[in-house]
Amino acid sequence: MAEHRILNTRAIKVDAADKVTGAAVYTDDMALPGMLRGAILHSPLAHARITHLDCRAARALPGVEAVITAAEVGDVKYGVSPARYDETVFAVDRVRYVGDEVAAVAAVDLETAMSALSLIEVEYEELPPVLEAHAAMEPDAPQLHEEYRDNICAQVHQHFGDVDAARAEADAIRSDTLTSKMQDGAFLEPQSALARFDHRGCLTMWSSTQVPHYVQRTLAMVLALRDDQVRVIKPAVGGGFGPKAAASSMELITCLLARATRRPVKTTLTREQVFLHSRARHQFFHTMTTGVKKDGTLVFLDHHNVMDGGAYSSFGIASVYYGGSLLGGPYKLPNMRYEGYRVVTNKPASGAQRGHGAVIARALFESQLDALAEEIGMDPVELRMKNMMSAGDVTCNELNLSSLGMAECVQGVRDRSGWVEKRSKPRPTGRGIGMACGFFVSGAGYPIYRSRTPHCTVVIKLADVGGRVHLLSGSADIGQGSDTTFAMIAAEVLGIPLDDITVQSGDTALTVDLGAYSSRQTLMTGHATKEAAESVRHQILAVVAEKLDVPPEDLQLVDGVVKVRGGAGAFEPLRTEYIREHRGYHDPPEGPFLTFREASRIAFLERGTIVGVGSYRPPPLGGSYKGAAVGTSPAYGCSAQVVEVDVDLETGHIRVEAMTDAHDCGYAINRTSVEGQMQGSVCMGLGEALYEQIQYGDRGQVVNANLAEYRIPTAMDMPPVQTIVVESHEPNGPFGAKEVGEGAIMPTIPALLNAVYDATGVRFDELPLTPERILMGIHEDRGED
Repeated sequence: MAEHRILNTRAIKVDAADKVTGAAVYTDDMALPGMLRGAILHSPLAHARITHLDCRAARALPGVEAVITAAEVGDVKYGVSPARYDETVFAVDRVRYVGDEVAAVAAVDLETAMSALSLIEVEYEELPPVLEAHAAMEPDAPQLHEEYRDNICAQVHQHFGDVDAARAEADAIRSDTLTSKMQDGAFLEPQSALARFDHRGCLTMWSSTQVPHYVQRTLAMVLALRDDQVRVIKPAVGGGFGPKAAASSMELITCLLARATRRPVKTTLTREQVFLHSRARHQFFHTMTTGVKKDGTLVFLDHHNVMDGGAYSSFGIASVYYGGSLLGGPYKLPNMRYEGYRVVTNKPASGAQRGHGAVIARALFESQLDALAEEIGMDPVELRMKNMMSAGDVTCNELNLSSLGMAECVQGVRDRSGWVEKRSKPRPTGRGIGMACGFFVSGAGYPIYRSRTPHCTVVIKLADVGGRVHLLSGSADIGQGSDTTFAMIAAEVLGIPLDDITVQSGDTALTVDLGAYSSRQTLMTGHATKEAAESVRHQILAVVAEKLDVPPEDLQLVDGVVKVRGGAGAFEPLRTEYIREHRGYHDPPEGPFLTFREASRIAFLERGTIVGVGSYRPPPLGGSYKGAAVGTSPAYGCSAQVVEVDVDLETGHIRVEAMTDAHDCGYAINRTSVEGQMQGSVCMGLGEALYEQIQYGDRGQVVNANLAEYRIPTAMDMPPVQTIVVESHEPNGPFGAKEVGEGAIMPTIPALLNAVYDATGVRFDELPLTPERILMGIHEDRGED
């Protein structure tokens, strides 16, 4: 691998100074002249018909500029996937969860808007709520959407190989279940939007979104505008993790209020509203039957999955596919059957959250592998290594593994954690150690809607006066550091310092980019950035080569200067020309080279503004079966973890003592960011394993809709984490890079489950592992009441 000067270093994020000084501007920080405040009226019932809605008193309140309902905005359907558009901006005739949108107000200030909401009269005819996924699938259950028979909004039936015949080959077979709870993204910044129409009827909306492009399309569709009449801008974002990866009802309402009033309108959700809107982790009910031979060879996996998705489809059609397809790797698994059902219920809709759809499925599969290893008397690491796939392999469901550092990840955590020594010795009461692996996409192979649109484009423009490089992208940096990654790629290609790159991103007026989801930006937008930078480099060197009368390939552009390879060029005439054309330039450098500033200015004098454009569209992907497009990716990331725990057998409290985490990111563009993403995934995984669950009352209301009662890990809960960066050099990624944003969460929950079993002798089938559940499991295992 070539030596790089910028890449594979520890760069400071390009927005670090703004973040730490408070200069970063978030959507709710913004204000425009004449701006109004928006507020939304939500249903207090989980399932009901709207029999009467009277907004006259609210409209008459001084300071109220608009009150809108379904009567004003219509019943246009929208959603995430065009195949499952099942939402309207406001409830048209009935509400389907506590929090469903009924009306909205724009007023001169928030207090007036909230007062107006209290004046809106709504009468409901309450209907029986359906609050559990299996109950929703019963034939006599109330149907929440006419188009979803048995309340199933998406289902998957896939069979690879012959699972039934393979059962006879297995020497050990286990059937296990694992159930989780709905979860919240728990990002610090609530969703916020600010919308303004101009005199031409064109809309600009600023929003704390992960996907400006998809939001632009949805706004245009619902508001009956052309795409080019809608501009979406993403300011600084205080966390996303998936729930901000689609257009929200709040964004649509804000734009509709702005159109109704012809004034700017800003709406910011409260923390309770964040929980009501949700769009985070589904509740999963996984059942798996897995068979192995005596020597540890995996024979088959038979997998059944029911997902409680709440009131609307959201990302459900993709989630239910991901819940099965990504178990095809990283092990050689010749026979796999998957039956998946995504069900609607009268709870807030679930969507995508870090590790979209695959986290709980991986948790059960990896914990089941440990149980099978114990049954046949094999070390869990040995069982995984025996079945490990390699780069170039194809899974049973036709996923192509162009790179795979899985074996290196497993070996890394085994050796760094002291696995062999610790497993070989008796451990104190309540102490345990466990491990697990993970596997995830590095960018979805296809956009959400059918289109040949490139997944991203990037423009790199040189300042006409020379020197500074402007990188323009519609991509969404939501804290993960993508702007820094792109700046580093551009700086490496152009041979200039990172500080000479200015990044503008998150704006649909700049370029097309599908956004921050499915761990796509480093591979995809990074590829487009590299291509754009190479174009700029080629243009600069072509002009200089022509001036010097040397072949372009004889020139080097590195360390901020242009040199002739192996000799000296006649640079002085070019420098004299630069000085003559660039007033205010003093103390020119001396030597057989041109600075990048000089070279770029000379290129401008010859050719005008120097602009490079790059784009990325994945190669043809997908297998030969129905649904093969979901789960395909240009590359796949993988990871392994070892977790050590101390379980108090008297209280059920789990203390995580240490974690060792390895992740194959292909090539670390920014080593600090890679490690940060790994540690962030570990933290989120621990939260979902130990603490996080949205709790519902018997009428479907969220009872812990705040960050005091919805517990997430703090710095005090984090154990020491050793991070191991594995680099497999992905051929489809820029400089060999691929994902690290989501896949690193995959092994955390199963490694913890396996460690808790090692500490207690009990396998748990329900998450999170609260002290109450741990104690109950221990008592049941002992035969105690």
